[in-house]
Amino acid sequence: METTAWQQLHSVMTAQAEHRPFARATLRRIGAFARPHRRRIAQFVVVSVLTALLAVATPVLAGRVVDAIVSHGDRGTVVRLSTLIALIALAEAALGILGRWLSATLGEGLILDLRTAVFDHVQRMPVAFFTRTRTGALVSRLNNDVIGAQRAFSNTLSGVVGNVVTLLLTLAVMLTLSWQITLLALVLLPVFVVPARRTGRRMARLQREAAGLNAAMGTRMTERFSAPGATLVKLFGRPAEESAEFAARARRVRDIGVRTAMAQSAFITALTLVSALALALVYGLGGWFALRGSLQAGSIVSLALLLTRLYAPLTSLAGARVEVMSALVSFERVFEVLDLQPLIEDRPDARKVPDGPVAVEFEGVRFAYPAADKVSLASLEEVATLDTRGGADVLHGVSFRAEPGQTVALVGSSGAGKSTIAALLPRLYDVDEGAVRVGGVDVRDLSAASLRATLGMVTQDGHLFHDTVRANLLLARPDATEEELWDVLRRARLDDLVRSLPDGLDTVVGERGYRLSGGERQRLTIARLLLARQRVVILDEATAHLDNTSEAAVQEALTEALEGRTAVVIAHRLSTVRAADLILVVESGRVVERGTHEQLLAAGGRYAELYRTQFDRTVPPMEPRTGTRTETAGQNRPDTAAEAVA
Repeated sequence: METTAWQQLHSVMTAQAEHRPFARATLRRIGAFARPHRRRIAQFVVVSVLTALLAVATPVLAGRVVDAIVSHGDRGTVVRLSTLIALIALAEAALGILGRWLSATLGEGLILDLRTAVFDHVQRMPVAFFTRTRTGALVSRLNNDVIGAQRAFSNTLSGVVGNVVTLLLTLAVMLTLSWQITLLALVLLPVFVVPARRTGRRMARLQREAAGLNAAMGTRMTERFSAPGATLVKLFGRPAEESAEFAARARRVRDIGVRTAMAQSAFITALTLVSALALALVYGLGGWFALRGSLQAGSIVSLALLLTRLYAPLTSLAGARVEVMSALVSFERVFEVLDLQPLIEDRPDARKVPDGPVAVEFEGVRFAYPAADKVSLASLEEVATLDTRGGADVLHGVSFRAEPGQTVALVGSSGAGKSTIAALLPRLYDVDEGAVRVGGVDVRDLSAASLRATLGMVTQDGHLFHDTVRANLLLARPDATEEELWDVLRRARLDDLVRSLPDGLDTVVGERGYRLSGGERQRLTIARLLLARQRVVILDEATAHLDNTSEAAVQEALTEALEGRTAVVIAHRLSTVRAADLILVVESGRVVERGTHEQLLAAGGRYAELYRTQFDRTVPPMEPRTGTRTETAGQNRPDTAAEAVA
């Protein structure tokens, strides 16, 4: 059998599909994506039809050449027919290249449209979506499923059109040459097609299992090969167990690969035998007819050549449903992401933040984190079903106001709701009740672009992309000049370090900035904040987990960043917020105390308790190996960098 036939057969066997009905809405949406490419699709179909016509013409001409030779026809006829066959071969080659180009441009164009649509849509999703979704599953939608959808146009479309035309023409010609031989050859068709469909389903199951195992291994490698993941594995000393778990999945993939290869080999061997039997039937029965004078020798050759072009499209069309369903599955998985509506979107009449100094206000804010079914998909979380329970309120009637240029500090126990308050200000989430206002305007009435240009945030992890220092800074303001970059690095107390790096501003900082120390990462994020020139600054534990020296440098940079700006500062170390204009004590989602540092100490409430815990509590004696030593926090050593440099 021809190589193309085996390729078509292989695509049938390895196609993956879910055997379930699809809504017409899915087909309409596919049509909407295909509409911009309709001209290219029409050209593609025409080329496929022409290719099919030429494929049938060659066997017919070959039979006529044989007839001309057997009947001792003139040489000119043989030469003309041979030349025509050569020209058809050239035309087939040219149409093949043209068809491949049309297929590639059509498929790649569709990939571009789908990937761009999914990427843009995912960027609009709220933070809650990313806190629940597994990154590997989401990336798979942008890669595997988009490519699967692309195959519907680049492979399936051309296959169905070309195979239908080839099949009809081949049957017509074969019936014209000898209807008896054609019908007898078709008797062997079930022996050819039924194993193809059964083996195809078996292969699909194996491929799906292998794909799932490969995805699991990919996710595991992504997690374990990141700097934090690798560190965690080394710290807990489980490399052997990790290796064993990974090897178990890898062995399963190996076993599936062996079973797939053997099944495919046995299947192809059986089908080769069936094909040989069919050809034997054509030659035997055709020869008998020829000896009786009812069939010409050239017709036998044409029938034999046409037979090889009959089984290939029949097999492909028998498995076309599998291919179509596979493509539709991919489309549905892509549409599943596109149908997940963002909870936070700009209103049609969204406004800009007013010019000038900006005040920040919370008024009676109540908030609960959204339930999973509102922001996520079970397939992206890799769970059977999503948790549909509504979230419990984490903020209860929070109200405060930061005047332009003021600093408001949020302190309290871990999990009290401080970071949630900070997340509501840049509208990473929307409040359930009450209002958050920036510049006197509800953030829900402001455009996202204007809000992002007004508010800047520094978190405790100091996240950086695996890119250069320059690229991480330009994220804040892409049009910044070289001088401006060095200026903010100087103000962040980081210019000397960057100048000492091998490539200066063009030095790659590593994944999440792990090639820099914690303090250096924080100062780089502060430099980015300074470059953005935002009027409101949110600091969420910006000095957490830093040693005294690093914290001192970061505090100096923060002092520069907060100058003249309205600020909301979250801190566990109370020494960093003593100078705040207003301190809010948050517990269990409620503001339980408010005032200045002196006022809250004098009140003797929760703030005073937290302060005593940090500064007045005596640390129990400890027994080092070299002797006994007793320390008192705040007496023998400074608790913070702020005290160290005071």
